Amino acid sequence: GDVLSAEVQTFFGDGAMSLHTRSLKYGKLSSGELVTVPPALVRRAKQHFHRFAFGVDVIFGMNGFLWVGPQAGDDVSSPVTADQRERTCRVRNALHLLAQNFQPVSAATVEALYAAS
Repeated sequence: GDVLSAEVQTFFGDGAMSLHTRSLKYGKLSSGELVTVPPALVRRAKQHFHRFAFGVDVIFGMNGFLWVGPQAGDDVSSPVTADQRERTCRVRNALHLLAQNFQPVSAATVEALYAAS
């Protein structure tokens, strides 16, 4: 039941793939929520890992899987505060609203909805 973030390194002819998590930005994801949206709504970006100024990290997967969580500090084992949880939920709600209304999902649209909420 764990969720992780990895980079696809190689595809093989039999359909298997090689993943790697050599960087600190990849690995097991915790203290957040996995949100699914239709993949066609997720806009391609130069960087799919986005850190918002209001303290929430989002990983925009082109497959429609989006990870929303509080910004990880130096101590990842520290408990999530109520304020961090509220900000994370606001972003999650923005993603669901975009998907329900068939609007493009990107860092810009999420930030605009967050500011309006």
